Amino acid sequence: MDGKFKFKFRKKGGETPSGSGQGEASRTPSGKGRQRGRKGGKGVKIIVALLLVAAALIGFMAYRNSKAKQAAATAKTQNTASVERRNITSELSSSGTLAAKDTYSITSLVEGEVLSANFEEGDQVEKDQVLYEIDKSSMETQLTSANNSLERANSSYEDATEDYQDALNDYSGNTYKATEAGYIKELYVNPGDKVSGNTKLADIYSDDVMELRIPFLSGEAAAIGVGNGVTVTLTDTGEQIGGTVKAVANQERVLTGGRLVRYVTISVPNPGGLTDTMRATAQIGDFSGSEDGTFEASVDTTMNADLSTGVEVEAVLVNEGDYVSKGTPMFRMTSKSADKLIQSYKDALDKAQESLESAQSKLESTQDSYDNYTITAPISGQVIAKNFKVGDNITKNTSNTTVLATIYDLSSLTFEMSIDELDIRKVKVGQKVAVTADAFEGQSFSGTVTNVSLESTYSNGVSTYPVTVTLDETGDLLPGMNVDGVITLEEANDVLAIPVDALMRGNRVYVKDETVTEQQGPVPAGFRSVEVETGLTNDSYVEIKSGLSEGDVVYVAESTASNVNSFMMMPAGGGGMGGPPEGGQGGGNRQGGGGMR
Repeated sequence: MDGKFKFKFRKKGGETPSGSGQGEASRTPSGKGRQRGRKGGKGVKIIVALLLVAAALIGFMAYRNSKAKQAAATAKTQNTASVERRNITSELSSSGTLAAKDTYSITSLVEGEVLSANFEEGDQVEKDQVLYEIDKSSMETQLTSANNSLERANSSYEDATEDYQDALNDYSGNTYKATEAGYIKELYVNPGDKVSGNTKLADIYSDDVMELRIPFLSGEAAAIGVGNGVTVTLTDTGEQIGGTVKAVANQERVLTGGRLVRYVTISVPNPGGLTDTMRATAQIGDFSGSEDGTFEASVDTTMNADLSTGVEVEAVLVNEGDYVSKGTPMFRMTSKSADKLIQSYKDALDKAQESLESAQSKLESTQDSYDNYTITAPISGQVIAKNFKVGDNITKNTSNTTVLATIYDLSSLTFEMSIDELDIRKVKVGQKVAVTADAFEGQSFSGTVTNVSLESTYSNGVSTYPVTVTLDETGDLLPGMNVDGVITLEEANDVLAIPVDALMRGNRVYVKDETVTEQQGPVPAGFRSVEVETGLTNDSYVEIKSGLSEGDVVYVAESTASNVNSFMMMPAGGGGMGGPPEGGQGGGNRQGGGGMR
């Protein structure tokens, strides 16, 4: 053989091609063997594939169990806390110094010698109790003068008021009215005339009542009184008429023969026949007149205008020969001049009122100054200092105020808390305050917010506001002691709570779950993210209203891990695990899981 195989193929029907029969015989068995070997190799491959699949499944299960164990181990190394029930309070705290409820420094507004000071340091004084009496003799004259001025001003005001009311009546209807009763003998005004004060209006005459002046001896006249009855005898006819004593002169006169007399004026109603040419004598009781006298009309005068300002006559309302009574309209004024006339009385009234008010103010001011010489306690309290005694002279210093005494109202104590601008709106009047004092370690006191001031103080870029706290009880506390105050803003009792650093952005919490085998974003392996509803929050804890159950274990950022021992914190392990990159509200912002950064 030349090293090459030659193959022959049979023809269809069992024929064989030409060639060596031996070669055909030798090929046939070997071909059959290869066919059997090829079938056996395919079975082996299937078995091997099955074995490989089984091995892969076993490896995957082992890998999965390894990952789960690793996730569980990783979760155990995180800082965690259990969801528990607790009481949560939101508080503000600040320090301050106690002061008396009210402190008054007694000062003097006047100068002078101290005449009395009946109190001592340490005394308890009552409100309005007299503390000092200062010599006020210099004020007596001023006070008397002010009182007199007020009386005069009040009298002037009353007169002005009366004049104004009279003017409204006298000039009603814009008319000027008669001031005398009688017949008009002659009229002096005409339409268009300007009439002012004392302008002659008319001559008035009336003989309805006649007057008779009879001299009586001075001694007899002294016994005659106004209103005594008189018998008048007409000289010519002897006819007698009754009369009345109108006046008795005080002046004595001497008649012929040296008789000393005083004239008596007698009013006699005119029966209709008396004239000013008739004469008569008079008898008053047992006294007779020394001479007769002549009758005169009781009214025979000139009526002059009584006006405070000039007016213009629009129309004359009477004629000569008319009989006028007091109040009879004489003429009508123009409206403009009448208004001006009334206004003049109103102006006088206003001026009188201003003078009265000024006098009243002056008296009040003088009285206040007078009262300043008696100094009383403005509050009830304890005298802390007494700086002046009887005999001392008080002088006023323009550069500073002289303090006579100091009084503390120790009925309650107060102090001021300084509250940051971010928290001031949370503070309200009436909120309770827990107070502790350095001088009384272990004791606590209660107080109440009594004032929230809006007058801020700015320092180092921050504004703070003073909040006044009044203690509910003082105990042995004293002004000047240092205290700490805590204001409780809100309370939530027996609520589910977690550490503040367990709460992540978006109100999410990482709850322990060992079925989670790999870290999911910021959520470490062994934990799953849960959204929660929160309530009250303070510096340490946050209330959970929904989303968690009591006993759930949650992830806590490392920054507060040491502060939540009450939550049964698990110790950190595995290289100081930190929080997830989104961080908790308390500040955790590190990558969690396996110590990765």
